[in-house]
Amino acid sequence: MKKLILLFLFAIQFSCFGQANKKINGVSFVASREKVVQEQVEAIIQVNANSAAVMPFGFIREVNNPKITFNTERQWFGETKSGAEQYIEMLHENGISVMMKPQIWISKGVFTGILKMDSEDHWKQLEESYCDFILTFAQLAEESNVDVFCIGTELEQFVQNRPAYWNGLITEIRQIYKGKLTYAANWDEFDRVPFWKQLDYIGVDAYFPLSESKTPSVEELIAGWQPWKSKISTLSNQTQKPILFTEYGYRSMDYSAKKPWLVDRTEERPNMVSQANCKEAIFSEFWGEKWFAGGYVWKWFPNHGTAGGVNDNRFTPQNKPSLKIISDNYKKYSE
Repeated sequence: MKKLILLFLFAIQFSCFGQANKKINGVSFVASREKVVQEQVEAIIQVNANSAAVMPFGFIREVNNPKITFNTERQWFGETKSGAEQYIEMLHENGISVMMKPQIWISKGVFTGILKMDSEDHWKQLEESYCDFILTFAQLAEESNVDVFCIGTELEQFVQNRPAYWNGLITEIRQIYKGKLTYAANWDEFDRVPFWKQLDYIGVDAYFPLSESKTPSVEELIAGWQPWKSKISTLSNQTQKPILFTEYGYRSMDYSAKKPWLVDRTEERPNMVSQANCKEAIFSEFWGEKWFAGGYVWKWFPNHGTAGGVNDNRFTPQNKPSLKIISDNYKKYSE
């Protein structure tokens, strides 16, 4: 009897989390000024990706300003509703699934995690504005048969200060959109998000600090992952929800695993080995786990031929040695 129970429990976990060799192998597809063309989608296929995050944007003037401006003529095409729709259509025509991930940009690149209002009146205005923003794209996600919808990205203070609002918002989204839901928690907030059990995936933007070395080895990075991996897998087990890296990536520069979230215009020299080793380690530690659903590499520019390169110290793996590591692993863990 005990053996039968264990087999039953294993079957449930296997059903919930899926087979280890079938992952969401995604790219974070950067919005551009123009429509996406077939050649640009083929570059995604060539790296063996089976999914792409489409990211329309809303804008806020200041960190305590409650108004979100979105879907305007002043925005780049890919940041708007019609742009997102065109991207999704092209991706679907090529058999690539989509996670729609509407995001907020605060003026001057202020971190969205500190978005916080200074009065109850402003909180209510922000909630109304965010509802308008997110439900607009939830409706598009439903109409476009999007596989996963991300209800927010790195909004720690908003989430922590207004939990009742988020519970109600999730209910509203469920009434519109029938696919899978996630939230993209920053690496240092993922274990404090109060509504994981209401979603389908635990979404993590996986910029965890792993090493202070200039060029960390794969072994050093794997060791650096262990405490974080333990916390991540424990949360997955507690909630019975699979983990999805809604973003993962490393800059191709010295010390890329020290503070992987850095987006400043640092002059650290390009370091292709550091980025490649970071990619090797993350695939080694996560893609083989049954509780891990997959991830979206940050980031992927539509014009692949001119993106990245060995003199670039930014996040994209395009035209860099780490691209082959991604391609090989995405092929290994493809459906």
